[in-house]
Amino acid sequence: MPEGGQDRPGGADAQGGGEAEYEDWSRFGFTPTLGVPIVDLRKGAPGEAPWPDRMRSLLRTPMSERPEFERSAAKPASEPSVPRVLDLTLRIGELLLASGEAAEDVEAAMLGVAHAYRLDRCEPEVTFTLLSVTYQPSLVEPPISATRVVRRRGTDHTRLASVYRLVADITGEEVSVEEAYRRLAEIRRNRHPYSSWALTLATGLLAAAATLLVGGRADPQAWLVFLIAFVAAALGDRLAWLVASKGLPEFYQFVVAAMPAALSGVLLTAGHSGLRGSVVITGGLYGLLPGRALVAAVADGLTGYYITAAARLLEVVYLVVGIVIGVLSVLYIGVRLFGAELHPEQALATHPFPVLQLASALLLTLCFAVLLQTSRQVLLQVTLLGGVSWAVFGVLGQARVSTVLATGVAAMLIGLFGQMLSRYQYASSKIYVTPALGPLLPGSVIYRGLLSLAQGDALQGLVFIARASALALALAVGVNLGGELARLFLKIPHAGGEAGLVRRAAKRTRGF
Repeated sequence: MPEGGQDRPGGADAQGGGEAEYEDWSRFGFTPTLGVPIVDLRKGAPGEAPWPDRMRSLLRTPMSERPEFERSAAKPASEPSVPRVLDLTLRIGELLLASGEAAEDVEAAMLGVAHAYRLDRCEPEVTFTLLSVTYQPSLVEPPISATRVVRRRGTDHTRLASVYRLVADITGEEVSVEEAYRRLAEIRRNRHPYSSWALTLATGLLAAAATLLVGGRADPQAWLVFLIAFVAAALGDRLAWLVASKGLPEFYQFVVAAMPAALSGVLLTAGHSGLRGSVVITGGLYGLLPGRALVAAVADGLTGYYITAAARLLEVVYLVVGIVIGVLSVLYIGVRLFGAELHPEQALATHPFPVLQLASALLLTLCFAVLLQTSRQVLLQVTLLGGVSWAVFGVLGQARVSTVLATGVAAMLIGLFGQMLSRYQYASSKIYVTPALGPLLPGSVIYRGLLSLAQGDALQGLVFIARASALALALAVGVNLGGELARLFLKIPHAGGEAGLVRRAAKRTRGF
């Protein structure tokens, strides 16, 4: 592509032949690049935003009006082949989409990779299961397209962070195509940082911590409930692993995983043990609610990717229905056949021990991060973010603020601080945001709705389910709003004077 926009429509030398060039643009269906602020393009100078923001701005601009991509003065030794670059772009996008990234962030990464390897006229497109990218060599040549289908999905934040670092190095012109392929293969081959048994332990601790969070007590019963919830959740997780090993869909895994906690709560109540069975059931729900998929679905809807958002929401609905079937079937049998008198008010403590609840929120966030395969290097930051969000939620609750509003404000802070941390670490904000949402998930409200349905009070059950939906929406919208506020008002952090860090930041922030 010509340097600096000098020989293209709208450039400084387009005075004489401008009309003919505009006719060429129009003849092939493109809008002439009028109004592009050429003077604002600083060739090779560092910008003020990281690559996701730069590429997102470029992505939202029609291809015919996009300014020339800024590159360093150095020329590559050899130009990579177009099919090779498109394939690399799709493989990187596949890993990001399978890890739960929002569609716009996936497209921004794909656009950044293609532009870094000098494929300027590229249009990536992402849906829930299909990725495509089209490159047009020139206005008179036919476009070249490639597609890739996402077959498997898995949550691994360590792998997600590695892909983000790879994209950052590619957009910083530090990695060749072959080197990028090698690193991508290493990312795929790397094992998860935590084994299946470690995940089972984290699942049990998560449910147990949730019993202290919603119960809010430190009496001897609370520790018995803690232990029972741990065993029930761990058993549900192993049953889900067994179902998964048989090749059954994820829906049935959620059905099976929800049953042990519900059964434990019913048995505790029917046996007149005096233990709070409702708290056990509520704790078991926390480890199953699909908060990651919900946040991604709302983010896609707010950014205009309605097909992907609808597909993600449908996924959330199916998973929640699986949880409902698992819990409701056990509750119905317990209430109807064994006369179990469950008391949902047990799961709505009035915060008599805020210190205990804060510690429980920290433990719950830590377990969520482990379940999401978060790298050990950022576990502390993620855990503290979850504790801060719960503290804000608790303070607003004591001030008699609406639960929905308090949830939204706490989620907005999570989105804001998550975006700040991601800018300092050059990583995806999902790594910090998703685990920190754990303490705010509406587990107790969903349980009250399910219990009302099991007791035959359909109207009351629907009211609680609607309230849980409002809380979930407040979580997702709050996170998205916090991230957008960070992008609007925060600048990329500058390195603290060290030459190596200055070079690293400058290369990774070159752009608009």
